Amino acid sequence: MEKLSSVYASALFNLAVEGGAVEEFLDQATFVHDTLKDAECLRIFYHPHINAAEKREFFGKMFAGYIHDDLLGLLYLVIDKNREAYLLPALLALIDMIKRHQNKVTAKVVSAAAFNESQIAALEALLSKKLDKRVEVALKVDPTVIGGPHIYVDGRYLDRTVKGRLRSMTASLAGS
Repeated sequence: MEKLSSVYASALFNLAVEGGAVEEFLDQATFVHDTLKDAECLRIFYHPHINAAEKREFFGKMFAGYIHDDLLGLLYLVIDKNREAYLLPALLALIDMIKRHQNKVTAKVVSAAAFNESQIAALEALLSKKLDKRVEVALKVDPTVIGGPHIYVDGRYLDRTVKGRLRSMTASLAGS
């Protein structure tokens, strides 16, 4: 499945670059991906008793005029070929390709408390400087980490949570 999704993503990426619409494709692929993750859309998209024509009509009304014809064409292609399972991975791969092309990465940050806008901007600036890439922060609040953040970005993981430090101390004491 991953190979065909990559083929779809590569084709769309090449069309975006050739057409000078890379940023447009990024925004629209993200929009389609997030929309299709909705439970009701997923139910319709994967339902075996809803035929391809009905799916095309439904998603055509939903996306036509809002997304590039090439993205809509991929949506129709996977519906017509009964390959719906390939679309979300293809969109994620396309988003990743575009971000790499633009030298962007997303830092997944989990913290016990929400950050304000200035804290997010400061973290983005710090990580951008350290990684020499444009960094966008995706923050998730999880009170179970007790305090401090853990950050996953560009294949790197940094745990500065109280929970992580307690786990580390426990392992250290157990080893003594």
